[in-house]
Amino acid sequence: MHEIRHIGDPVLRTPAEPVTEFDRELRRLIDEMFQVMYAADGVGLAGPQIGVGKRVFVYDIVNRKGHVVNPELTIDDPEQIVAEEGCLSVPSKETGKPLYAPTPRAAGVTLRGFDRLGRPITVKARGMLARCFQHEFDHLNGTLYVDRLPKEERRRILLQTP
Repeated sequence: MHEIRHIGDPVLRTPAEPVTEFDRELRRLIDEMFQVMYAADGVGLAGPQIGVGKRVFVYDIVNRKGHVVNPELTIDDPEQIVAEEGCLSVPSKETGKPLYAPTPRAAGVTLRGFDRLGRPITVKARGMLARCFQHEFDHLNGTLYVDRLPKEERRRILLQTP
């Protein structure tokens, strides 16, 4: 099984490549991503977080569970909502648990992409689900939530990572 990569690993800063084959291997990857996410008590997990540079992520938050392949994200409501956000790839060197910081995100988004069989999907989201989609979409572009923090807050978080 894949392990979660931590901040400092180059795969987390490398934009992921589009998925071109909707095959058994992709279905296995998605199933494993759910297993890794649940084992780590996460609510979302992107391919790069387990060292797979493919544009795919899984989520299970606020009674919504799913996955998306080759996602595109559109901001529907640009109002910035600041809320605590953490990441399995940004753990505390002391506890190994995610470090949290108030992070601004758009209030509403639409996520478009494909399911594991290549069928198109569209999900509109607000609140925590919208936050999750933006967080995981960022991972696919080589961005971490700490990149969205003010300089001093980012420094505070980074000093606590391994």
